[in-house]
Amino acid sequence: MTKIKDLLVALLVLALGRKRKPRAEHEDRIVEQGSPARGAENAVLALFFLATLASAAFIVVFAWDKLGSQTQWLGLCIGLAFILLAAACVVIAHKLVVTEELVHEYPDTEHPDEQLKIEQIVDESGSRFTRKRLVTLAGMGALGTLGLAALTPAASLGPVLDTEELYKTPWRRGRRLVGEDGKPLAAHEIERETFYTAYPEGADRELMGSPVVLVRLDSGEVVAYSKVCTHAGCAIALYRKPTFADVEPKPALVCPCHYSTFDPADHGKVLFGPAGRALPQLPLFVDRRGHLRAAGNFSAPVGPSWSGVRQGPATT
Repeated sequence: MTKIKDLLVALLVLALGRKRKPRAEHEDRIVEQGSPARGAENAVLALFFLATLASAAFIVVFAWDKLGSQTQWLGLCIGLAFILLAAACVVIAHKLVVTEELVHEYPDTEHPDEQLKIEQIVDESGSRFTRKRLVTLAGMGALGTLGLAALTPAASLGPVLDTEELYKTPWRRGRRLVGEDGKPLAAHEIERETFYTAYPEGADRELMGSPVVLVRLDSGEVVAYSKVCTHAGCAIALYRKPTFADVEPKPALVCPCHYSTFDPADHGKVLFGPAGRALPQLPLFVDRRGHLRAAGNFSAPVGPSWSGVRQGPATT
């Protein structure tokens, strides 16, 4: 309990110490005058500064694409910030606040004079501080940066106003389809009852709008759809084809995560599952060399759907 009281007194000293009017020199002190402790002050300033850097590092790591997915660095930065702040509070409580233990019985009634004495005790307990304003500003900076770091993950919820990026894809008319090995896909190579994954030639394959699935219908037509399920953004990774056509369902594209099922012969229409809209279809044409090329962009925005999002047209 004594340590907790010391810490509370330290915080009160930082918050209220500069607001008290200076007392006359002849007034009696309640708390004994403490000698300045510049070394301890310097240590507190350094700890606050390092805590600020650790909180800022959390924001940088979160925003840096190459490190944002490595949560161990996020945990290290935010954890280090809390440790440094705690260390600064410990130094303040043990080295910079003049403390004493007094035992008194609680009075029956509260008197205004006692309130003034408490304020005087708080003010006089910080007599070791020689740079109260600097320490206060450093502490506020560390706490403010830490608070900003704590709010930074909210950016992962997605854009609030600028949602145009959600509709962009690398597909445009004339872009050739290539397989996972990077080789162009010829129309005659697409066999029936077979599932193919294709990408836009020369584009970043990691983009959500890049991968498409290719199947050849019973009519002989080759169709392409986004590989990203419109339910929760999982990958369309299964192609259901009937073994006994007379009694089993017709061919369909299936997301194995939540079993959303889409009809490739009917513009990606939802046949089953939680998906709320059809798979976006990519129009195709065959060039002079027999290679498959995009005839334009997707028929609808790529990716998962929810209220107010993915309702506009796909863009390049």
